[in-house]
Amino acid sequence: MQFSHKHHVGDDGIDCRYCHNSVEYSAYAGIPPTKTCMNCHSVLFNNSAYLEPVRESYRTDQSIEWVKVHRLADYVYFNHSIHVNKGIGCSTCHGSVNEMPLIFQAAPLNMQWCLDCHRDPAKNVRPRDQVFNMEWKAPANQDEVGKKLVAAYKIRTVNELTSCSTCHR
Repeated sequence: MQFSHKHHVGDDGIDCRYCHNSVEYSAYAGIPPTKTCMNCHSVLFNNSAYLEPVRESYRTDQSIEWVKVHRLADYVYFNHSIHVNKGIGCSTCHGSVNEMPLIFQAAPLNMQWCLDCHRDPAKNVRPRDQVFNMEWKAPANQDEVGKKLVAAYKIRTVNELTSCSTCHR
């Protein structure tokens, strides 16, 4: 089953949290149950052959087997809610999903890439009300604004953020 974030997020303006509803309070963003799809598709395109796998999943209560795109090593601990609540936007790690007909891994998500952010979080922190805004662009004075947000959001010190046990548990 192919899913277009461009269509749902970019064209229709559906907020990330509609489908990934645990992202603000859980380590996992969550994969939506078929019921979430059917909230709209029981009415919209409800006879489309393309969406038959969605309807079948709903009828049989068998989950759709989505292909996971953003993978971290098994020994890496990553908590979505901490990042979201500290002002790290979805697009920082996932890219401009509102422009992706098919999702792809936009950032390397390797240790060096994560450490670059943990060493200088101010360059990526944004106002919390902009975390889910796919159109957000850092202001010209992001260094100044970011430092203030790091302090306001009580983001841990670089020593704490780069400690091995922060991500390896």
